[in-house]
Order: sequence, then C-alpha cells, then structure tokens
Amino acid sequence: MTRSRAQDPNVCGVTAAIAVIDGKWKTILLWLLESSPHRPGELRRRLPGLTEKVLTQTLREMETDGLVHREVHDVRPLKTVYSLTAFGRELSEALAPVSDWGHRCLEKLAESQPVS
Repeated sequence: MTRSRAQDPNVCGVTAAIAVIDGKWKTILLWLLESSPHRPGELRRRLPGLTEKVLTQTLREMETDGLVHREVHDVRPLKTVYSLTAFGRELSEALAPVSDWGHRCLEKLAESQPVS
C-alpha cells in the first residue's frame, strides 16, 4: 500500500488509516511512545533488529503524518526526543480495540495448537 493512499479522499477510511501505520515498526513505535517520550537511542535499544536508518526514516514519516513530535534540545551533544502528538494519541486509542482483538486471536490460535 502506498503512502499516497492515505491522502486519497476516494478510499475507505480504514485503508487510509492502514496506509499511515503500514510498516514493520510503526505500530510498536506508537505503543512505546504512548507510555512516554523517548530518545532515538532508547527506541533502538528496545527494538533489536531496528537499524538507525530505518528508525530515522520511520520517525520522519510519522512526524510528516502528524503522529509524533520531534523536539531537539540545544545542548552538546544534541538531544532529540520523540513524543506522540494529540493526533498520534488519538490513533493509538483507536487501535486499542484492534490490539485487544489480536490478543484474543492469538489465544484462540494457541488453544487450537496440539500439545507436543
């Protein structure tokens, strides 16, 4: 799904929302930033396998979409902190029922697995 679909007024609202959160790291970054602001290094430590390049690219996309706020403190070395915007919190709250459904789905799948 392309990012331009999130801006197309002729698509379903769910399609537009999914276009905004599409990607391997966006939902987990939303989840982490929901609890408190984080510095990029903290986010990378919490997410093994996430490279600095991909983290920067993902946070920039989320900033462009109005989900996160980037604050740069003028100290040496520079200190950058990311937090959710009100719009990002709104999205996070909207995803909560989807998360609940996902947990129920995982439980159902686990119950149907044969015991080894």
